[in-house]
Amino acid sequence: CHLIHYLRLSHHLIVLNYLICTFDKLKSVSSEDITITDAVFDGVEVRVFEPPAKRDEGLKRSVVYIHGGGWALASARTSLYNNLCRIMAESLNAVVVSVEYRLVPEVCFPEQFHDALRATKHFLQPDVLAEYSVDPSRIAISGDSAGGNLAAAVCQQLSKDEHLIIRPKLQALIYPVLQAFDFNTPSYQQNMNMPVLPRYVMINYWIDYFNGNYDFAHSLLINNHTALDVGQALSFRGRLNWTSLLPSSFKKNYKPVIQTTGKAEIIQEIPALLDVRAVPLLAENETLQLQPKTYILTCENDVLRDDGVMYAKRLENAGVEVTLDHFDDCFHGCMIFTIWPTDFSAGIQTRNSYIKWLDENL
Repeated sequence: CHLIHYLRLSHHLIVLNYLICTFDKLKSVSSEDITITDAVFDGVEVRVFEPPAKRDEGLKRSVVYIHGGGWALASARTSLYNNLCRIMAESLNAVVVSVEYRLVPEVCFPEQFHDALRATKHFLQPDVLAEYSVDPSRIAISGDSAGGNLAAAVCQQLSKDEHLIIRPKLQALIYPVLQAFDFNTPSYQQNMNMPVLPRYVMINYWIDYFNGNYDFAHSLLINNHTALDVGQALSFRGRLNWTSLLPSSFKKNYKPVIQTTGKAEIIQEIPALLDVRAVPLLAENETLQLQPKTYILTCENDVLRDDGVMYAKRLENAGVEVTLDHFDDCFHGCMIFTIWPTDFSAGIQTRNSYIKWLDENL
């Protein structure tokens, strides 16, 4: 993929996603248990999973789900996410709306955020909910990895929309990526070379999402973009102080990496690094106080572990009821790996715990 990119034949992410979808594409296949249809919500493609109506049954609960993949890969239509959403719909007897937002490099930030927000707001309209027989008071917004990022950002935006009549009851974030301020949190240091999502890969996802310059990658890795002399970053530093937000069992003996002098031009060229629509962990306390009851799943063997744990702590400090569901023996992305030949016990374990929480709280 990178050779094709180097030869200027195509962007490597386009090639990689083409390969993923070619081998994994799944048609809209309905069954007697779940009806699967593709629709368009305010210009955004979605896939809707509907359980059959039962006699004398009331309105159903619902989950808006946003898939992961570094804002650049995967699809609501691939078998991994299709299977997850189908099982959610069956297990919860809920209408699941899986958002097919546009990907890098076709579009970059903030378009993925706008797609997810538009699709969610469209679904939250009373007439649309009535069409799908959904209870307006029992809706969750959820996502994994980059989808967890979008879910958190959308939830924050919805909470500030004074004109919104219906709001999500819950948010459920699966190993979400929530900040690009500090790439040397203990989990980033501990898991820097961990397979599936090494630190340099996550940094490249951020650069691609922001349509930034790869030349900045090393400076980002050593936190030059948030050095003490970078004035734009100073006001955010207190919102992401992992020495106070993480438990000692996670901090271990790791030390903060704070540069005295850095490169202010990085923030000037990529201001989205400090945009809360892209980095929800940097939101102000007034916004966090408005968030709904929250579930956050984290894995020990994941550079993003501390993103989720810090967000849980900040939400808790803001008075939000939070469940932090941490798995010591699991890895980033594991929850979608439940189909042969990648049917891992870690996937079954995390998926069951996530669905159980939704079932008990939605």
